[in-house]
Amino acid sequence: MTDHELHVRLGRTGLTVSRLALGTVNFGGRVEEPEARQLMDHALAGGINLVDTADCYGWRVHKGHTEEIIGRWLNKGGRRDDVVLATKVGWPMGEGPNDRGLSARHIVAACEDSLRRLGTEWIDLYQLHTMDRAVPWDEIWRAMELLVAQGKVRYVGSSNAAGWDLAAAQETAMRRGAPGLASEQCLYNLLVREPELEVIPAARAYGVGVLVWSPLHGGLLGGALRKAAEGTAVKSAQGRAVTALEAHRSTITEYEQFCADLGRDPAEVGMAWAVHRPGVTSLVIGPRTPAHVDGALRALHQPLSEADLDRLNTLFPPVGHGGAAPDAWLD
Repeated sequence: MTDHELHVRLGRTGLTVSRLALGTVNFGGRVEEPEARQLMDHALAGGINLVDTADCYGWRVHKGHTEEIIGRWLNKGGRRDDVVLATKVGWPMGEGPNDRGLSARHIVAACEDSLRRLGTEWIDLYQLHTMDRAVPWDEIWRAMELLVAQGKVRYVGSSNAAGWDLAAAQETAMRRGAPGLASEQCLYNLLVREPELEVIPAARAYGVGVLVWSPLHGGLLGGALRKAAEGTAVKSAQGRAVTALEAHRSTITEYEQFCADLGRDPAEVGMAWAVHRPGVTSLVIGPRTPAHVDGALRALHQPLSEADLDRLNTLFPPVGHGGAAPDAWLD
């Protein structure tokens, strides 16, 4: 894999995915359907073939609304074969006790519901949205193996897992003679570097691809202070970005000045750092405009220099001594 490569294999699989994934959490609420279609068109035209969603997205309208938007887009113009479609299961979809989690019953039922909303016969990457440690991995794999055998799922991924979750998943899958996880999607950015300790090393050891969500920490690393001063802040004015800003204001101030000195947008710098980290397969970006997609593509094709990376390591130090556990904290 070279710094400028747009498409790579997903972990140890033969599936080719783009190094940027179009995240769709904003569709239906922050981005209305006509704009969402334009974004998907623009991303696909730019070579981004991985589209990431979840069954619960679109909750500002109703859960499942985002999958419906994507489904209508997929089925207009024969785009399905051009897209690697990823969705997720596990978050609550109803009030019933079995309308959530990772029981075999819910996984199979939720897959059927997602297929209906997406208007497709198969899901390329079906991801466990969260860990459900009350359910044994044998049960999870039994459900996933059924869906794969039926042709409804091609690959299985996880999200928000610990390193030991990945090990447990893969060891159980190997005992069953199954391929196991193709990918893990984790929160990882300059402010949240804990995955470097165990999650990313475990993924690399087992040949699991790493998809990164929130590479700009909810917009905080995308020029939040400048946007606040200009009155243009949207995503960075809410959620985790606001909470983190109070604790890291001075660092973010220095970061934005560093980006200004480079002559690059802070969002590009934050994504350029994340997409080129060891073990990272793809960034899940959450654009609201085609210009945001173009900025992410520039981040991919314009890596940071070693001097720039050293400066970022000073501003946002790795955990402990850096590197994988346990050496990160051993003296």
